[in-house]
Amino acid sequence: MIQPTLLQPADRRLAAAAIASILLLGSARLLLDIFKTNHQPHLSTIHNKPSPPPIFLSPADRRSFSPAKCNPFEGQWVWNDDHNVTSSSSPSPLYTEDSCPYLVKQTTCQRNGRPDGAYQRWRWKPAGCELPPFEAAKMLDVVRGKRVMFVGDSVMRSQFESMVCMVQAAVPRGARSFDRVPPRKVFRAGGEWDVTLEYYWAPFIVDNHTVHKRLVSLDAIDKHGATWKEADVLVFESYVWWMHKPFINATNYDRYGSPENIREYDVATAYKVAMETWANWLEANINPRRQSVFFMSMSPTHLWSWEWRPGSDGNCFNETYPVEPAGRPYWGTGSNLQIMNIIGDVIGRLRRVKVTFMNITQLSEYRKDGHTTVYGERKGKLLTGEQRSDPKNFADCIHWCLPGVPDTWNHILYAYLLHSYRS
Repeated sequence: MIQPTLLQPADRRLAAAAIASILLLGSARLLLDIFKTNHQPHLSTIHNKPSPPPIFLSPADRRSFSPAKCNPFEGQWVWNDDHNVTSSSSPSPLYTEDSCPYLVKQTTCQRNGRPDGAYQRWRWKPAGCELPPFEAAKMLDVVRGKRVMFVGDSVMRSQFESMVCMVQAAVPRGARSFDRVPPRKVFRAGGEWDVTLEYYWAPFIVDNHTVHKRLVSLDAIDKHGATWKEADVLVFESYVWWMHKPFINATNYDRYGSPENIREYDVATAYKVAMETWANWLEANINPRRQSVFFMSMSPTHLWSWEWRPGSDGNCFNETYPVEPAGRPYWGTGSNLQIMNIIGDVIGRLRRVKVTFMNITQLSEYRKDGHTTVYGERKGKLLTGEQRSDPKNFADCIHWCLPGVPDTWNHILYAYLLHSYRS
């Protein structure tokens, strides 16, 4: 078991302040989406098409990846240039900022002035196998006629946008659309596929009364769940909003549907109750014969450079290479093992529904170079020159540049979906 370094009280206060300011980005972006909705076309209906022939599985698809034989979350980052891309690997990056019109300004680091681009050229290589080469058309084939929904906070929104960018070039321009219907975003691939990729904003997974005051309903989820239950593939994530402070205000509903018994919980206790509410919802609403469920582990933060470079006093700003493992796995203080164990225990006790736990934390821990730092947004606006000159206070070491690390999360998700189809 990896033992995390305990934060001192002063560090906890700094972490809370950093996380609080950066989390404002998510809700600010949501408000912008609401305003933009007035200028977006209404969701259109895609007519069903005759089913085409089954997917062609190449020899590389058939032999490359099996969860029973290979743990895709253990491995190393390898430099991916034009000379070492083989038939069994995928180029990095799989798209560019210019080739994908669906990225928000928060993630387009190059366009926002980041001078280096090496963070886009690293490829994750599992220790005991190769991931199948990512093919956009094949990904769409695997989920043909289905709804794939990403549920969580702004980190999950980046994973959703990453997946959209990874597949959109395979869809003819006239057969694809992108709509904002807060709290959702919906990408539709029409034509022969009839696929929707969706994002649903639910940072705590359970219902919440107010986000900024962090008042959540630990035993209520049906408000969100009404939208989720018809999805064919559900990908959940919930972590960083819980880490704002050591305590959180939570409540339950009375028989009239009004909040009552508001009290303060320590975060670990509240998270456990919330995840049990989610698990109960899964057992009551998910059809395991028709639906697939995934849960993404926590996305790590890189708020303190002393964790990987002892004696320094910075953060992820100006980091251009991954952390060197130095013979053992690197684990930062921003990743909470107690929370990891809670979700693992909750998933392990499910009886009827299988949830695939996507343990992306360790592989992402190495990528201190992949964050937006000062080349993103704050409160819906790009940082000013004065703010960029003060990375100690304004660097975002939570969110990721795109193309970037979330593309790898989706590549592994693709491998699981392709394996499930193949099986």
